[in-house]
Amino acid sequence: MTRVALVTGGSRGIGAAISSALKDAGCTVAATYAGNDEKAAAFTSETGIKTYKWDVGNYEACAEGIAQVEADLGPIDILVNNAGITRDAPFHKMTPELWNQVIDTNLSGVFNMTHPIWPGMRARKFGRIITISSINGQKGQFAQVNYAAAKAGDIGFTKALAQEGARAGITVNVVAPGYINTEMMSTIPEKVMNEVILPQIPVGRLGEASEIARAVVFLASDDAGFVTGSTISANGGQYMI
Repeated sequence: MTRVALVTGGSRGIGAAISSALKDAGCTVAATYAGNDEKAAAFTSETGIKTYKWDVGNYEACAEGIAQVEADLGPIDILVNNAGITRDAPFHKMTPELWNQVIDTNLSGVFNMTHPIWPGMRARKFGRIITISSINGQKGQFAQVNYAAAKAGDIGFTKALAQEGARAGITVNVVAPGYINTEMMSTIPEKVMNEVILPQIPVGRLGEASEIARAVVFLASDDAGFVTGSTISANGGQYMI
């Protein structure tokens, strides 16, 4: 693929794997990040992928950042909405601030990134929008009302926008990971991992970030031109739709 791809939250975890996989597939890739300058610089040094810093929850910052990426690399053909945060709390303890932080990043951030890119994709009659949702947006999760609502909203956003983009050569899809072997999962106690989490997963292991990345590369490819409005559930059989 000789395309320009932009991956939000693309310098760490699943996002880093996606950025690297798209580069390996022949794309020119840019990755956004929100705050960790040191890790972003290390990622660029290791991969050669240019990183850009902005808050996806801020529409103006997204529009300005996207304009800079396109000035540097050319029109964006592939957008991967991967940036996301968690602010977990049982609902009776959830504050408006915790709700808004997650909705602003995980749901409004998808709008904020997609909206400025959409007109160019329509004009060029090609585009790939891929959003990383979550198993918890499909089945819900205790103490994640904000996160589950946002990730479910991402799926609804995708199904609606796919209908608008279809005749313009733009596909819009979701990958919904289950438990993935990332830095965040490494903080879970071994006993909880072995006795609570892994028994829920029929394949008996965590997923790898590279497995999510391969699903994204497929959806971004010309081979996936007939796939739109779809959700790929990559969760080891933990939740089946």
